[in-house]
Amino acid sequence: MKATIYGCVVSAILCAAAPVAAQVQWDMPTAYSANNFHTANIEQFAREVAEATGGKFKITVHNSASLFKATEIKRAVQSGQVQIGEILLSNFTNEDPIYGLDTIPFVATDYAAGRKLRDAAQPALDQRFARQGMKLLFSVPWPLNGIYSVKALNSGADLKGVKWRSYNAVSGRMAELLNAQPVTIQAAELSQALATGAVEAFITSSAAGHDSKVWEQVKYFYNSNISMPKNFVIVSQKAFDALDEPSRAALLEAAAKAEERGWRTSEEKNQWYLEQLAAHGMTVEAPSPQFKADLQKVGDTMLAEWMAQAGPDGKAIIDAYRSN
Repeated sequence: MKATIYGCVVSAILCAAAPVAAQVQWDMPTAYSANNFHTANIEQFAREVAEATGGKFKITVHNSASLFKATEIKRAVQSGQVQIGEILLSNFTNEDPIYGLDTIPFVATDYAAGRKLRDAAQPALDQRFARQGMKLLFSVPWPLNGIYSVKALNSGADLKGVKWRSYNAVSGRMAELLNAQPVTIQAAELSQALATGAVEAFITSSAAGHDSKVWEQVKYFYNSNISMPKNFVIVSQKAFDALDEPSRAALLEAAAKAEERGWRTSEEKNQWYLEQLAAHGMTVEAPSPQFKADLQKVGDTMLAEWMAQAGPDGKAIIDAYRSN
């Protein structure tokens, strides 16, 4: 009788402990607001992972830089503070020039070109993140970047001395070449910076402008298709390897779906965001021929500088991109 009771107690303990042992909980920081399409895509990605694993693998998304600031997320994943995170790759151009390629003006000016550029750069990016103990899961582009300004701009000369939002080395260098005054402001801080007059002009996507309600202070958007920066979802290789095979498969399948969905959504919403800016009273237009020529000159200079900094790997990427 005692043996039977003992056996039942042991079985009950094991049954109670099994779900706990099987449960995997990951935290995922991102810098963008809950209403941003990147965040919505990631929330769906997390739900699909949970559904595919019967709730045994759950990813909690922390949006709006609530867990780590945008520039801290890569280090947080690399150091094991979190298992997974979303980064704007070009935030880390000071670490490696390869990370800034997709923000160089006029290298890729539409979605087809953006995909080609991603494919050309992917092997080099995979190598770099692998060396740091991380794995790239998927990437999603922002809608094409243009220039926002509180005043009308007819040429590059109109930006002289203007307070220009700089969020990475590339945008800072662009400010220098346009003789603007660079001011370091991250996405989560943009609305406040505009409200206080700390920023007067900046380059970003129609999506970021919409999410920040820039029309409350900014009246002009120059739809110039300058670049298509991408967000990457990265994971700790150690955390990835610790998953059981079904969980790894679920993660990779959800990541592939999120990438395809994210690219499609970005392209579909690009025009919608422009329409929303205009609906809120902003002037949305292409840059004047002179302004576009001035921007192209800046882009040519920046690409030449990037090629010199990136060395053979950079040349290989550009050659592969141009050959396809």
